Amino acid sequence: MTKHVTIVEDDPDVRAVLTRSLGADGYHVTALECGTEIENIFSRQVDLVVLDIGLPDIDGLTIAQQIRRHSDVGIIIVSGRGDLADRVVGLEIGADDYVTKPFEPREFLARVRSVLRRGRRQGPVPQKESRPCYEFGEWRLDIMAQALQDRAGRPIALTSGEFRLLEVLVTRANRVLSRDQLMDACHGNNSPAFDRSIDVCIGRLRKKLNDDPRNPAVIRTVRNGGYIFSARVAKH
Repeated sequence: MTKHVTIVEDDPDVRAVLTRSLGADGYHVTALECGTEIENIFSRQVDLVVLDIGLPDIDGLTIAQQIRRHSDVGIIIVSGRGDLADRVVGLEIGADDYVTKPFEPREFLARVRSVLRRGRRQGPVPQKESRPCYEFGEWRLDIMAQALQDRAGRPIALTSGEFRLLEVLVTRANRVLSRDQLMDACHGNNSPAFDRSIDVCIGRLRKKLNDDPRNPAVIRTVRNGGYIFSARVAKH
């Protein structure tokens, strides 16, 4: 099934490059010039939003926040702002990746594939053993369904990046994992150079798991080592 990518970019040259590159790679592309136009796009299936920050009508970060409140669709921010603070803010509000202009189209396409691959949902598998679920504390993580639920069965919204990181941590519980190991496990050959993205994503996961960031009991920081998932995990 062809993936639908929506671009929100006011620069006509950048918009044209993105549209041409994505179209040539086989994606169905919707290109928007203004941020307010995105309100109507989610009446259709959208797999990924490529979002510029510096839009003339509404700040791209505000749009990303609005999207994330209602959807776990993939988000890649494309911006001329390359400062660390801007990258951290973009990832903290739920973006899956952050690409700085100017960019190489081939690298951009690799990042698109990576985000879509992390967010891809598989079809049903009849064998129960092929659908592992992990329980820890008050949570249940269904790998095949890419779903996190509390004991009452209420779903906890995760971005594709958050889910993949949580999956890596849970399936390697009680092992110290460095940031580089987490980056490789989550992104493979498409690992972004910005390793603070792991720290930002860890912070978001702690918040969603009610894990006190000042004294975390589930995802603990190991000084000069990385992170360790300390909760007792049961596989079903």
